Amino acid sequence: MTDSSAAKGNAFTFELVARDEGTGARAGLLHTPHGSIETPIFMPVGTRATVKTLTQRDLEELNARIVLGNAYHLYLRPGHELIDRAGGLHGFMNWQRPILTDSGGYQVFSLGELNKISEEGVRFQSHLDGSYHLFSPERVMEIEHGLGADIIMAFDECTPFPCTRQYAEDSMEMTLRWADRCLQRHDQLTAERSHRPPQALFGIVQGSIYPDLRARCARRLVAMDLPGYAIGGLAVGEPRRDMFATIEETLPHLPDGKPRYLMGVGLPNDLVEAVTAGIDMFDCVIPTRNARNGTLFTADGRLRIKNAKHAEDFSPLDPTCICRTCRHYTPAYLRHLFQTDEILGLHLATYHNVHFYLQLMRDMRQAIIDGRFAAWQAEFLARYQPV
Repeated sequence: MTDSSAAKGNAFTFELVARDEGTGARAGLLHTPHGSIETPIFMPVGTRATVKTLTQRDLEELNARIVLGNAYHLYLRPGHELIDRAGGLHGFMNWQRPILTDSGGYQVFSLGELNKISEEGVRFQSHLDGSYHLFSPERVMEIEHGLGADIIMAFDECTPFPCTRQYAEDSMEMTLRWADRCLQRHDQLTAERSHRPPQALFGIVQGSIYPDLRARCARRLVAMDLPGYAIGGLAVGEPRRDMFATIEETLPHLPDGKPRYLMGVGLPNDLVEAVTAGIDMFDCVIPTRNARNGTLFTADGRLRIKNAKHAEDFSPLDPTCICRTCRHYTPAYLRHLFQTDEILGLHLATYHNVHFYLQLMRDMRQAIIDGRFAAWQAEFLARYQPV
């Protein structure tokens, strides 16, 4: 069975190639101008046009199908105009596979007292030099078009947690108005920049942990007929049970034949549960940030490489893993690298963690296609210790 989400001739199509009969899990193919993406997919975060400690060749070797960049950071430095002159992010960073750029909304709102939110947009001070800037929906679209990613995110307000229902509703309504303004400017820029590869604008569902607000936001975004939809505003401090309740309450209001992206959620057991619910796309800094802090993810759970017990551990890092780090280096050697502040330790740990996440997605996808997802899920969760 194959469902297509786009009309003939559209550069972006999403196909569902398999479903799990007992859950919402699905395997798909998202086609973009820079290649096809097998889903479910995890996107390594390359905030400033680089995945920290990895080269683009490393990412190709790991078979990363898509990476994520951030409009806020790239706007401030080196600037979207410069990147546009370089041929967009693909030319600037020498990466010819798909790219997604976040709008920078989360970063802007996380500045706290340094920003001022209004209907116009958000006025904020740069965390680099204190200079003042305005992010409006139209301005963010201009920045993201300059960056040239295959998938670009609408500008939204990332609602904080906790917040009152009234605040969540007002914020959600503004996010919807901003989404409409983003779409109008996106369409204008697409027509003006027809010499560039087309870009797909995804909307972001907000509404905090209030089910009726999430449902309303999703329905109105779907009415805009966008190529894909994200669930945002989660993993911001709410209890885990509330996060998954919100996901499960939101998904029925999103179209079956378009990709569903869960923003910023990234612990392995959370990814498995979210795929089970029906999510297709993920991003998070957890695998790369934790790697640089000496925490590695394995089939059995987290391994803290700095612990003294690894000083003479010459066994494989993860016996189930075939990545370059696990094939060639022991926990004792990695611990030595971290103890002596050697840069190689950061690289090897990051390489392993990104491999672990990408392989986790590949394993889930294959299990869905083979009709054995429930058995795979049970086996994974029985072995993996999240703490």
